[in-house]
Amino acid sequence: MNFKLRPFQLSDLQSLVKHANNYNIAKNLSNKFPFPYTQNDGIAFINLALSATPQEIFAIVVNGEAVGSIGVHPQADFYCKNAEMGYWIEEEYWGNGIVPEAIKLMVSYGFKTFNITRIFARTFDTNIKSQRVLEKTGFTLEAELKETFYKNGTVYDEMIYGIRKPVNL
Repeated sequence: MNFKLRPFQLSDLQSLVKHANNYNIAKNLSNKFPFPYTQNDGIAFINLALSATPQEIFAIVVNGEAVGSIGVHPQADFYCKNAEMGYWIEEEYWGNGIVPEAIKLMVSYGFKTFNITRIFARTFDTNIKSQRVLEKTGFTLEAELKETFYKNGTVYDEMIYGIRKPVNL
């Protein structure tokens, strides 16, 4: 399926809210990603996405609509050689190969753009699809932390996946 990554635009607000307002997406993301997802949430997110230079967050666009998001976020202090990756896509597009390709593009962008040597992603132990996508794109499981995530009254294990910068980049 054809898609592109591009910076968010203010004109993405309606499609962002439409596609982000889904419990099945929100349940696998941090509490910063609310459900229900309102217009105010969308405005705040687009402003956040446009605030970083260089760009850290991109829209996943299909047929001109922002149907998801992916970001690489450099860390600070003694984690300064690391960046965290986060992503989501509208449920309708799950299993279409978009997220693995978006991850590959963002890993390349992250290593070329930021002074980092590792990109990591964290997922709930119950989010097997996200774990498989990370493995498929070259990430390896680095740690499983028992009972570290708390969401909607339930405690989950945290799975941490990482990928290292290739020597030739």
